[in-house]
Amino acid sequence: MKSCLIVDDSKVIRMVAKKILTELGFRTDEAEDGKIALDFCKKQLPDAVLLDWNMPNMNGLEFLQELRKLPGGDAPVVVFCTTENDIEHIQEAITAGASEYIMKPFDSEILQAKFSQVGLL
Repeated sequence: MKSCLIVDDSKVIRMVAKKILTELGFRTDEAEDGKIALDFCKKQLPDAVLLDWNMPNMNGLEFLQELRKLPGGDAPVVVFCTTENDIEHIQEAITAGASEYIMKPFDSEILQAKFSQVGLL
């Protein structure tokens, strides 16, 4: 069973994502900011990370840059999931090592499509 770490400061978004990802066959873990997510990844790398951009303590981009420096940190597929939809943000995310980018609000179909595109389904 593949694992996905859901990183978002919104409890509601984490709940929705967890429900969808569980239905898609993932084991999920959650973190409410990038710092907590990074500590989690230092102990155990997930197969995928669903990542919010704007969070307290450490934002999604900072987390992604730190994740990619960890041993094996280039392995997890990172899907940004955010309200930031301008091309600069998207390019910055992809340059930092994001695999895909989806907009909030998302639904089951969008998540399934993106996770299929990156080879997780």
